[in-house]
Amino acid sequence: MSSNETPGEHVGNLIPMVTADDGRAYISADNVVALLRAIAETHRDLADHPDCDLRDGAASIDREADAISCRAIAWIR
Repeated sequence: MSSNETPGEHVGNLIPMVTADDGRAYISADNVVALLRAIAETHRDLADHPDCDLRDGAASIDREADAISCRAIAWIR
């Protein structure tokens, strides 16, 4: 976990969004890279826990996707 997160906080909630001319919410490529690196870090952490498997990693990714999706909907309203 990076130093700017708290346990249980979604990385997707920390990523800045912008509204494009088409009215849709977007995140920058740099922020996409940061999100992917956070996902990779989470998977490395899960790999060290014998009780965790790929389903746990997939569930984490789903939660981050849900957080970003909810923010995008709220951002454009």
